[in-house]
This record gives sequence, C-alpha cells and structure tokens, in this order.
Amino acid sequence: MSRLQTIPTPLMLSLALAFGSAVAYADDTALAPVTVSASALALGSDQMSTPVSVLAGDELVRRRAATLGETLAGEPGIAASHFGAGASRPIIRGMDGPRVKLLSDGSEIMDASTISPDHAVALEPMLSEQIEVLRGPSALAYGGGALGGVVNVLDKRVPTAVPERGVEGSVELRADSVANGVAGAFEVTAGSGNLAFHAEGLKRDARDYRVGSGWDHSRVDGSYNQTETGSLGVSWVGARGYLGLAYTRQQNEYGLPGHSHEYEACHPHGNHLHCGHHGAEDEHDHDHEHDEHGGTPYVKLDSERWDLRGELLEPFAGFTRARLRASYTDYGHDEIERAEGIDSVGTRFRSKASDARVELEHAPLGGWRGVLGLQTGRRDFRADGDEAYVPPTVTTRHAAFLTEEYTLPDWRFEAGLRHEWQDIDVDSSTQRNRSHRGNSVSLGAVWNFAPQYSLGMTLSRTQHLPTAEELYARGLHMATSTWERGNPDLKVETAHNVDLTLRKLAGPTTFSVSVFHNRIDDYIHARTLDAHEDFQLIEYTQRDARFTGIEGAIRQQLDATFGLTLFGDYVRARLEAGDGDRDLPRIPAHRVGLRLDAKWNAWRAEAEVYRVGRQDDVAEFERETPGYNMVNVGLSYSGRYNTTPWQVYVKGNNLGNQLAYAHTSFIKNAAPLEGRNLAVGVRLEF
Repeated sequence: MSRLQTIPTPLMLSLALAFGSAVAYADDTALAPVTVSASALALGSDQMSTPVSVLAGDELVRRRAATLGETLAGEPGIAASHFGAGASRPIIRGMDGPRVKLLSDGSEIMDASTISPDHAVALEPMLSEQIEVLRGPSALAYGGGALGGVVNVLDKRVPTAVPERGVEGSVELRADSVANGVAGAFEVTAGSGNLAFHAEGLKRDARDYRVGSGWDHSRVDGSYNQTETGSLGVSWVGARGYLGLAYTRQQNEYGLPGHSHEYEACHPHGNHLHCGHHGAEDEHDHDHEHDEHGGTPYVKLDSERWDLRGELLEPFAGFTRARLRASYTDYGHDEIERAEGIDSVGTRFRSKASDARVELEHAPLGGWRGVLGLQTGRRDFRADGDEAYVPPTVTTRHAAFLTEEYTLPDWRFEAGLRHEWQDIDVDSSTQRNRSHRGNSVSLGAVWNFAPQYSLGMTLSRTQHLPTAEELYARGLHMATSTWERGNPDLKVETAHNVDLTLRKLAGPTTFSVSVFHNRIDDYIHARTLDAHEDFQLIEYTQRDARFTGIEGAIRQQLDATFGLTLFGDYVRARLEAGDGDRDLPRIPAHRVGLRLDAKWNAWRAEAEVYRVGRQDDVAEFERETPGYNMVNVGLSYSGRYNTTPWQVYVKGNNLGNQLAYAHTSFIKNAAPLEGRNLAVGVRLEF
C-alpha cells in the first residue's frame, strides 16, 4: 500500500480540490438554484454565504437509505455515527449530537437520538421530499448550539396546496441483498375546494447485514431493522396561505450489536475503573442464547407526533409573510434483553416534548429585508431500569432571533442575532437545577466578483448551552461500553467561527470549495479518564478546542453525456492546554474520491470510487482505524406509461466487498460497515 493511501494530509486534499475545478454536491442538476426552506429568508442555494447541500428529485430517490445518517454520508463534510443498521445520525464537520440540529420542515425532531448514538432518529428518509443541509453558522436561526449545522427534512404530511387533478401521489418498492431487506412506501394527497388530505406509510424488513471479506463472521449479529410508520394530514388552503395538522406514528425494532454484559461489574473508584469478574452464576445469567436475531439486546421504539404548520402572506401592515411551526412528540423506547429465549425490558426511555416557532418577515426597511421570530420548547425526559444513567429532567428552552439581509448589484450582506435561555429541573436529591443563557451573532457576505463566480464569507460567535445529559449523567451505559459521569458545573461554551466558500455556478466547469475554522472556548466533551479493555470511564468536562477543515466538490462536464466530479473533505479537531494539544475522539478520517456520471435520454448512470483514510489522530485510550477504498455504481431509467411517470433503479455499493470500519462509531469493531450490496427499486408517480 502506498504512502499516498495511508497518510492523510490536508495539503494533498487542498491541492486536489484547487487544481480541479469544482461542483456543488452531486451532479449538474444540483447547480440549479433551489429554494432552501431552512434558511430564514427562503434563499436560493446559490445565495447562501455558507455551503448548502440539497437532495431532491431523482437524486434523493437514488441516495435514500434506511437512516438519515447513511442517506447523507456521501455529502462533502458529512459522515454518519453508525450504530448497526437501526440508528445513525449525520455528523457535520466532525460535530454530532446536539451540535447538529435535526428538523422536520423547520420543527425540531424531539426524539432521544441526541442522548446516545444507539437511539434511532424518529424520521423516515424514504418518505422525504427534500433534504437540506446547512453547514456552520447559517443554522443560527435554529439554535446557537448547532455549531455543526442543521439538517431539514421536508415531507408532504401537511399539504400546502390542493392537487390540480384532485389526486396525486407515489408508490415505491425496493429490495437489497446485503440484509435480504425489502421496503415499500406510498403517499397520496387528495382534495378539492379549500381542503386537502394526505396519507402516507412505510414498512421495512431488513435482516442482519453482511460485512466485507476478512471478518470473523459473515454477518453482524443483531443488526436487523424493522420499521413501520404512517401519517395522516389535513390542511385548509387559501389564496394567501394554508394551515394544516398531521399525526404521525413510527414503530421500530432494531438490534444493538456489540452490546455486552462482560463489563457489568465495572465501576469507578475516583478517576479509575475497577472491574471485577462474574462468578459462575453470573456467567450463566448472562449467557444469551442465539435465536433468530443472534441473541443480542434490541430496541422497540414507539413515537407519536403531531405537527401544526401554517403560512400566511401579507398577515398585516409592514409584514409580508408569517410562518408557524409547532409539534408535540410522545416518544418512548424499551431496550430489551434476550436471555435463554426470554425477553425482558432492561431500560425504558420516555420523552414528552413540544416545540413551537413563529416567524414574521418584515417589508423592506431602508433596503434591509429580514425575519424576526420566537421559539420555545419543552422536554420531559426520564429513564428507568438497569441503564438509567440520567435522572429524570424537564428542560425548557426559549429563544428570540433576528435575521437581516441587504443586497447590492454584486454583493449580498446578512446578519443574524439570537438570544436563548433554558432551565433544567432535575428530579434528584443530590443534584441541583440549572439555568443558562446564550447570545449568538453572525455576519456574512457574498461577493459575485465575476459572472457565475461568487465568494462567500461568514464570521460568527455562537454559544452552546449544556444539555441535561452533560450535566447529570451518572451510571453504566452498556450500548457504548462506558460508565458516564456528568458535570453540573459546566458553563456555556462559546465558539468563534470563520467560513470561506468559493463557488462557480455555471459552465462546463463548476465547483464549491469551503474552508472553515472553529475556535471553541470551554468546549464540552466526554473525556476518557480510564479504560479497561474496550470499556471506558468518561466524564463531561470543558477545555478550549479547535476544529479546522476543508470540503468541496469539483465537476467537469466532459461532453454532452459524461461528467466527472472530484470530491473530498478533511477535518482536524484538537483540544488545547498547557501540556500540549490532544485529539478529540471519533473524528471522521479524510476522504477523497472521483465520480463519473452519465445522462443519455431516459438513462442515468453513476460510478464512484473514493478513499477514506486511516485515522491515526486519536484521543487517549482510542484505537486507530484503518482506511479503506469504496466502489459504488448506480443506474436508473425513467419512463412514462400514458401520463404516469415511473422509474426503475439499481445500485451497487462496496463492489469490492471491502471490510471497512467507521471511526465515528462506538461499536466499529463489533459492527463494521456493510459489505457488497445490490439494491433494486421501482417508483411510480400518479
């Protein structure tokens, strides 16, 4: 293996990006201006001062996976947390958890996925209409703590218009070989007059998946994923806007690979671990028999969500638009142990949460156009059972924000302000309630210095408020093989960010390349104090940190049929202190690749090869992860039967059947990435 393959250097990636000439984030269709719903001012993707990815249409159909993290993992600057097949969140620029805000059409997804990586996102990508990713400080309107960015998933569950023909919808079926998985989804909207109704549903059944060659086993025990979800919505639609309500229920059952009782006896003595050994009786108690799903523990998730959405043009004098988003989520999941053929609930998680935001867009004042808004949210969370490592808490959070823009012929300026405050009440005789406040500000500019060229720059100062888990965690967490200890004295962390993006928007050569630097004072992170084999004692603490990186893609249209894209990303994250810098854990390795796409009549084809580098910039007690090569292909054909559009597609992933490990995963050694996979699907629209 060459040194080029094994040693990541930001210089190599920078030169590769600079001497190519670059794209937006997929093929040339992504370069057409797309309205970004998650931008407070409903800007086009080409107007943003920071990079934006928008997946929609045929491209979204081809890229959708069973989880949101895996769906977005191919975008520059984005990786996935990967916890088997059932749980995966996007990681943006090396940041995850509460620093990446997940939205459902502008309303926060109030599940438990920010608490632990083994908790699934209560959202179904296969029913999405468009997925938007706003990186860095462009996410200010949704939370100062969203340092990584915002992922906004648009759907049709609340109709915004009455179908012109009275009824419209789609049906999609797909299957894959790596997990013998099948999935089917439908959505239909109907209405007349001022009323519109919508219904949608999905069912997925995927078994334990196969991994690449060279591993001890051919499949990952407990990596199955079974999902059922359905939604009903109704809207009143008028000439100036709409108001609608939707109810959604999602039920998941998925395994927890790597979950082991080997370390149950481990407990801290001060800042050190003491791990005893089970006696014969204990060994018998935890000798799980393997049944159809490998005998591993599993999660049964049940989420019920209500969404209220509305928009109104010209609501009153001085304002051009009003927007309402509100939701209520009753979420719960049980982590179920399976021993000797008997299932029992080990830990039960429950969350009742609400979120609401109102936005008002004011008429231009002195050339400035802007949006002001209020947001409020409440989460009542509790866990009971063997791994209830967080006491019951009630978190209330409120915010006020303002976003403004000013345009000149070749310039666009933007400014944003946000103030938020939270109170966390804890049900514990040994812990105290906490309150925090934060202020965030961002300034940005886009300079169109030549036809179809732009340079965007954003400066921001944002603040992240500590979460209940960071403050109060205390106990055993077997899913991640950790004993967690919170810190009730955590302060608000403050980030200073600079983001620079160069774009070319049209012509045979197109590109978007971004560099960024985050200096974070009092960065909250889980520090490993001690380790016993794969089990770690972690404590939430604070220390100054730096995140620096580059990401981008470059596309060259070769002829009328073929286009070639060079893409890549790199992020370096380090802690700072007087005794020297230290690397942060689970930071994605660098990635660089080539993608060849072709369009001929109704045919679309794509082939890509990329290299994920070896990650040897590791934290204390963390192991290095080897790099790997990945080869993927895709082919689709679109046709029409009378007036009904249809599409057939085939995807082949990891054609080399590489044994690959995700450095971002807590269970990378117990659950490698999927091996060679062939997926086929058909979609019909009416």
